[in-house]
Amino acid sequence: MINKDNIIALATPPGVGAISIIRISGKDAITICESFFRSGSGKQLSKQSTHTIHLGHIIKDEKELDEVLVSVFKDPQSYTGENVVEISCHGSPYIQQEIIQLFLRNGCRVAHPGEFTLRAFLNGKLDLSQAEAVADLISSDNEASHQIAMQQMRGGFSNEIKALRDELLNFASLIELELDFAEEDVEFADREQFKDLITRIIKVLKHLIDSFAVGNVIKNGIPVAIIGEPNVGKSTLLNALLNEEKAIVSEIAGTTRDAIEDELNIGGIGFRFIDTAGIRETKDVIESIGIKKTFEKASQAQVVMYLLDASTVTEVNADSTNTEIKRIQNKFPDKALLVIANKIDKANKDMIRSQFNYDNLLLLSAKENSGVEELKIKLLEFVNTGALRNNETIITNSRHYDALLKALEDIQKVKQGMDDNLSGDLLAIDIRQALYHFAEITGEITSDDLLGNIFANFCIGK
Repeated sequence: MINKDNIIALATPPGVGAISIIRISGKDAITICESFFRSGSGKQLSKQSTHTIHLGHIIKDEKELDEVLVSVFKDPQSYTGENVVEISCHGSPYIQQEIIQLFLRNGCRVAHPGEFTLRAFLNGKLDLSQAEAVADLISSDNEASHQIAMQQMRGGFSNEIKALRDELLNFASLIELELDFAEEDVEFADREQFKDLITRIIKVLKHLIDSFAVGNVIKNGIPVAIIGEPNVGKSTLLNALLNEEKAIVSEIAGTTRDAIEDELNIGGIGFRFIDTAGIRETKDVIESIGIKKTFEKASQAQVVMYLLDASTVTEVNADSTNTEIKRIQNKFPDKALLVIANKIDKANKDMIRSQFNYDNLLLLSAKENSGVEELKIKLLEFVNTGALRNNETIITNSRHYDALLKALEDIQKVKQGMDDNLSGDLLAIDIRQALYHFAEITGEITSDDLLGNIFANFCIGK
């Protein structure tokens, strides 16, 4: 699959900027660039050491196109494992395109999405899980997702999988060896040690699989639905959380007809807040559609915040509100439910606490911005950040998750086979399957279709 041609792409975002970087990779990358680069000191790029930077001009038709800095990275000490040149030019779209077109006419072609990283993988500079972490790092938009991507790029997950695979492979080799000496009835693999290894592998796999629940929400943001009756302050609370006038606020009940979403970074974790239409009986067709969407959004959320208007609560009507909260709890039993008494500045706090006896009860005033910070702290409690704080391996990639599930299934078959005293040849079948799924994660076993799907999601230039 390794293409030996020379590829070029803009490595920085397109558009106007102070500086743009154009990246070239391939066997002839340095000599091609040398043909159009005139160093101020007369240096030849091909004779310079790797990891050096040179000031000069890009020359087109004997005219200076731009003053640039050229960074040289020689095979194999480069990102792709090939000769690489990075041209730092001024960030004019005209200059960018003139330089790129110049090289396209002289030995380069446009790089496909993710092709630089694909070459890094094919040339053994990264394994597949590390390569995928590059895309996660580029798209990370909060501290937590950045931390996970960096840990995976450094090979934390890969090393853990490789260590398990090497141990399993060692025992698999001994069992396969026993098959060659079946007539002598010899045993090379210590069955008790093998049982201990299988038990440990199952424990590690289950831990990694469980971490996906945390990793997935950290990577994609934790959805939080804000629901409640009309005019209880849902839109005001959203505006207070975001510190901007995102949603329309009005004294008229039923102002919000559709779900309004926005994201907020709290303590390094991304939260996606969804302001929904107020829940009430209505004959308004449009509002009814909005209320239906409210329950759809709540079903998709991880955390549901039920807002009530504390200023209108009395000992007489509190029961009906409690009934509605219980209905929400029963409708979404698997959701974390946070009951929020809003407009508390106009209510009796002690009475509210006595009427709504919930563990996750918060009193606040969205309009006065009182208690909003406490709400943010409470939301963080719903996220299991212990693994993140302890720098443990967290799975965020659904492909890895699927491979781990299959590997666990095969390892559990091995354990069951050992408990049932199955022969070595039958154990070997399931061991080989588990090893296959481990190798899928790191890319020791791949297909062109798999690589195409993975790297198609990268940006061009990376």
